[in-house]
Amino acid sequence: MMTAEQLKASILQMAMQGKLVEQRPEEETGEELYKEIQAEKKKLIKEGKIKNQKPLSDISEAEIPFDIPDTWKWVRLGDITELIMGQSPKGENVFEGGQGIEFHQGKIHFSDDYLLESTLTTNAPTKIVESNTVLLCVRAPVGTVNITPRTICIGRGLCGVRVFGGMDPYFMLNWLRAIKDSFVKKATGTTFIAITGKVVEEEVIPLPPLAEQKRIVAKIEELMPFMEQYAAANTKLNTLNASFPEMMKKSILQEAVQGKLVPQDPNDEPASVLLKKIAEEKKRLIKEGKIKKQKPLPEITEDEIPFDIPESWEWVRLGTVITDTEAGKSPQCKNRPAKNEEWGVIKTTAIQDGYFLKEENKVLPEGFEIKEAQIIHAEDLLITRAGPQNRTGITCIVEEEPERLILSDKTVRLAYLKGLVNHKYLMYVIKSPAVQSFVSATKSGMAASQVNISQDKMKLFIIPLPPLEEQDRIVTALDRVLPELRFK
Repeated sequence: MMTAEQLKASILQMAMQGKLVEQRPEEETGEELYKEIQAEKKKLIKEGKIKNQKPLSDISEAEIPFDIPDTWKWVRLGDITELIMGQSPKGENVFEGGQGIEFHQGKIHFSDDYLLESTLTTNAPTKIVESNTVLLCVRAPVGTVNITPRTICIGRGLCGVRVFGGMDPYFMLNWLRAIKDSFVKKATGTTFIAITGKVVEEEVIPLPPLAEQKRIVAKIEELMPFMEQYAAANTKLNTLNASFPEMMKKSILQEAVQGKLVPQDPNDEPASVLLKKIAEEKKRLIKEGKIKKQKPLPEITEDEIPFDIPESWEWVRLGTVITDTEAGKSPQCKNRPAKNEEWGVIKTTAIQDGYFLKEENKVLPEGFEIKEAQIIHAEDLLITRAGPQNRTGITCIVEEEPERLILSDKTVRLAYLKGLVNHKYLMYVIKSPAVQSFVSATKSGMAASQVNISQDKMKLFIIPLPPLEEQDRIVTALDRVLPELRFK
């Protein structure tokens, strides 16, 4: 689809090729207008009002980029205008809001068409341009144009383009817009690109008859509201397109956690039975000293349940289906990733939306005591618990075994029971809008740049728990329809 800028460029290109308005044989030609301009310039030179210039070379066939109507004429820009290359006053002669003439160095006060006021003035003006002069940027950004509605002083970043023969400055403004790319291609420089006065004066442009120029200006002004409407609609569409993938992901995840993504199978063992198995396994592990006994979690009230779920599912708190949460420590680290045999502590940016970036870590100082519970392993389910507002509550699973990485104090491992809970389902359910609303509600902190979620509050998150077989089917479906969330 054509962008708003492309549409404007297309309309200007049509205008330059004589395709925007009709030609009328009764009107004077571009050749006749050219002669009138030369006569006017000669008179002004004689009166000392403009400087004489060296004759410009004839236009060769190789310089002509496209065909134009027979009534038009190819000319060099310098032949039909007066070009005033800017020159900056000395720094001590430029003031903020002082007395003197308004000074402009570049495009900082350019608007859509007409120059806005600058607070800079100079009492020692160098190059002055009168009102209704077109201003052309000759230093980066090369080719940008505006019209000054008042007399000003211009610096080296600008060139004044004064028209003759009754031409409308607005016509020249749009003509220069149409050839902006030509100026950009001819620009040179390393620190910043620029074009010389010679480049500007030798630029080849088509000259229509004056009456046709006026019709072109009128047509552009007539089309401008439609171009603005198109631009607004295009912006709205681009915003929608940019947000659509994220909106779609959220919608699909929400469907998944409401039991609407895959069908229920009556042969599946219900989640109520699964919960009993999880409770029994936890008792066994506590008895064997492999996990700690948890504090009882509060019952889920009717007011806390956000939506209906299938009969074979159960609403549970996250702490019910995990065995523990484990956070790391963040000592004073060197600001570089670990290498060779060094150990690293992960940054919150290691936990991305669904995947793990092992290179996002800081090297641990020598002598730091590393505990086994802090070491990150493959299939770990991780979540960010502290940091900026938009970086907390993000989950991922570590796919491959990383070498010598530990958790930070801003990251948490959610320990789950393998074979009784699908860890990918837990990751997806935490990503879902329903659970993310719980995540947002539990964040604490005064500034958006630093919020926290305590491990105890994480365990209180309410999640819908399907039968284990259905968890597997949901994960398979999500991996298929949300490929961007697959592990990298």
